[in-house]
Amino acid sequence: MTALEQIRQFAMFVVVGCAAAAGHYGLLVALVELGHAPAVPASAAGFILGGVISYLLNYHFVFNSAGEHRTTAGKFLAVAVTGLALNSALMWVLTHWAALHYLLAQVTATGTVMLWSYGANRFWTFGERVRPDAPPA
Repeated sequence: MTALEQIRQFAMFVVVGCAAAAGHYGLLVALVELGHAPAVPASAAGFILGGVISYLLNYHFVFNSAGEHRTTAGKFLAVAVTGLALNSALMWVLTHWAALHYLLAQVTATGTVMLWSYGANRFWTFGERVRPDAPPA
């Protein structure tokens, strides 16, 4: 994969991440503001919704995976669970210890988890397996 293809792939990953973040943040804000839920569990629920959106879009559009869903989804889940733990730990530290507003804390956590998940998904979950009918990255 050329450097330009890698940049394009990362840009697509960011676009997919924005779609997943819309689901994540939408549920987070709804649970906190409308449901009066604590920020950390609300963030975890949003993270799960964002994870489903992310998997489907990354599998089909970012990494053009040819892997079987059973194997690929298992790897994605392992990366996501690690990301969820990292997200929740950062949310707790930033909202409780650093006393940041939950949305500012979530933006910080999202950026950190995004870098982790791109690397883990690119090199481990989806690897270099590409569907033969997929357009070039």
